[in-house]
Amino acid sequence: MAEMSNRDALELWHDVIMNQVSQGAHDLSMRQFAILFTVYLEVGPHTVRGLAAKLSVTKPVITRALDAMSQLDLLARKRDQNDKRNVLVQRTVAGALYVENYGDLIIRSAKN
Repeated sequence: MAEMSNRDALELWHDVIMNQVSQGAHDLSMRQFAILFTVYLEVGPHTVRGLAAKLSVTKPVITRALDAMSQLDLLARKRDQNDKRNVLVQRTVAGALYVENYGDLIIRSAKN
């Protein structure tokens, strides 16, 4: 792929967002996207505490985001059996499909 200009990058991002909105996809915040992509693209295990540290926010902020994403079945939480103080954040099948489809959408938008 040729190097993108600032404007090209912004137009690509705009196309992706417009596609998501017009398709009626889940309306995720930037913070929720950051959490979702961290869990799906980076090696785990992922914890509420670890995600909070990575995003420089408090644990309640992560918990609120996870509440919404859990209702959409994009991520799941499970108590760490080895350390009951930790809550593990896990991938779901629906979340994996969402991330994969989002990647496909970016590729299609980049080709246009």
